[in-house]
Amino acid sequence: MSTIIAGRFETFAHAETTATRLMAKGVRQDDLTMFYVNPPGQHGTYPIGGDEAVDPGAKHAGRGAGRGVLMGAALGAGVGICLAAALRAWYAAPPQPWVLILVLVCATGVGAYAGSLMGALSQTRGRNVRVRHAGVLLAAHVSSDNTSLVANELRQNGAQDVERADGQWRDGNWEDFDPLVPPVPVGR
Repeated sequence: MSTIIAGRFETFAHAETTATRLMAKGVRQDDLTMFYVNPPGQHGTYPIGGDEAVDPGAKHAGRGAGRGVLMGAALGAGVGICLAAALRAWYAAPPQPWVLILVLVCATGVGAYAGSLMGALSQTRGRNVRVRHAGVLLAAHVSSDNTSLVANELRQNGAQDVERADGQWRDGNWEDFDPLVPPVPVGR
């Protein structure tokens, strides 16, 4: 495994300028590579798109939807009973029984749907995981002698998300780069 230090830039031109400065300070050209990293969720890991088969934040959404259906249906049924009673009171001739049943069924269905939606959303959690942002990544294969030099030079030239990784460096390329692996920031 090789030690790799990388920084994210907004443009290729900015990354190329930084690469030139690194080479002027003794970093070999075959120890540098740059490439564009797509935004999160757009790495095409799956044929139909996306990076993950299942969103980990939605793990408990089904359970929440089940609870929500029950509570929403009960609330909807209560509203339906109240509406049916109001219809009977407002009209001199009571409506047909099928109208009252239809009101009750519709109110229960609307309540169940709204409850399932709110229940599922209440159990959906946002991620607290560090993600790799889109941009041009300038990566350098480093040794213990020039690790801090490369990290400092990346920062001084405006790199964002300066990170450290262990990976396979072969023929001037970071062979096993995985855009889904969260970056590990380099300490100052």
